[in-house]
Amino acid sequence: MKLRKLLESCHLCPRKCGVNRINGQTGACNETLSISAARAALHMWEEPCISGENGSGAVFFSGCSLGCAYCQNHDISGGLNGKEITIKRLSEIFFELKEQGANNINLVTPDHFIPQIIEAIDMAKEQGFNLPFVYNCSGYEEIDALKLLDGYIDIYLPDFKYMDPELAFACSKAKDYPEVAVAAIREMMLAGGRCEYDDNGYIQKGVIVRHLILPGHTKNSIACLLY
Repeated sequence: MKLRKLLESCHLCPRKCGVNRINGQTGACNETLSISAARAALHMWEEPCISGENGSGAVFFSGCSLGCAYCQNHDISGGLNGKEITIKRLSEIFFELKEQGANNINLVTPDHFIPQIIEAIDMAKEQGFNLPFVYNCSGYEEIDALKLLDGYIDIYLPDFKYMDPELAFACSKAKDYPEVAVAAIREMMLAGGRCEYDDNGYIQKGVIVRHLILPGHTKNSIACLLY
């Protein structure tokens, strides 16, 4: 409950809108206090060490603070698709995905719901929940918000999209993306530590950084890889 007060003047993402989401205002993420999720199911299309044979227990949250022009899930990220769920219901979903055989719980685009997710994880762990949690994000993350996740997230799965500020602005209206993402990924590395795997080769702890090569922008990709 205490963390939810952060939503009274929301600075959970680098946009720092400062809106009162508790009173129903929306900022860059298009979301209010209520959790909105578009899909919760076994997901087979993550990295092999995350999906494995059974699948990753993915919860796709509605809304997004970055809003890339090329987003393949734009209806979800734009907040157009999604069902309102309670924190208790989110906790129950974790257990349901585990019963279906999920290797982990994959929180997809979760940054604007960090306070509520922490409450749901606390609720689940009080009942003995023991699967690793994956923080699956755009890389455009606020350091102070990431620090709240210490002890809650086992695996960090950020994108590293841009080292070119102009490209970041053209595609995501976020000219500061390179500096923000570099700092955020550094924080994730400190929190996640070295990658650890179980006997099946499934990741249990650590950081995996992803990059999408945009057509015609290989120089940006090379800059990301060389950083």
